[in-house]
Amino acid sequence: MYRPMKKYFLLSLLPLVFYVACIPSNVFEKNINMNRNRWEQNYVPSFTFDITDTVADYLIYFNIRHTDAYPYSNIWLKVKTKMPGATIFTETNTEIPLAQTDGKWLGRGMNEIWEQQMPMTNNGSHVHFSKPGTYTIALQQIMRMEALPEILSVGIRLERIPK
Repeated sequence: MYRPMKKYFLLSLLPLVFYVACIPSNVFEKNINMNRNRWEQNYVPSFTFDITDTVADYLIYFNIRHTDAYPYSNIWLKVKTKMPGATIFTETNTEIPLAQTDGKWLGRGMNEIWEQQMPMTNNGSHVHFSKPGTYTIALQQIMRMEALPEILSVGIRLERIPK
C-alpha cells in the first residue's frame, strides 16, 4: 500500500514542476571561466540580454571567483555597454573592492576559493533601461598586469525590481 501512494504523490507533483519551470525569471546571470585561471587584458568577455520591461528598475552585479592568492584588494574594470540599435559601446571605468582595508576578503569563501557578487553601480543604486531590446555589457580588466592571475571566472547578474 505504501508504494502506490508514493507513486501517486510523485505524479501529482509533476504538473507543479512544469508550472514553475514556465514562470519567467527576474534574473539574468552568466559567468565565464577564465583560461588557465588568468584574465588577460585583451580578453573581454561580453554578456547579452534582452530588456522588455522598461518600467522596472534593475540591479547590476559583477560576479568574480578568485583564489586567496589574488594579489590585489580590488579590481579595475572598463565596463563597455551597447544599447539597442547602437553601433558603438559606451565605456566607463569602475573600481570593484574585493577585500576590506585589513585584507580580509569580501564575499564567501571555501578553502582557498572566494566568490563575490559586488554592485557595479555607485552605492548599489538601481539602473533604469528606458529602451526595450538587446543590451550587451563587456568587461575588460584594466589593472597594471597584462594577465591578472588567480581569477577563476567573471560574470554579471541582472535583477529586475518590479514597480
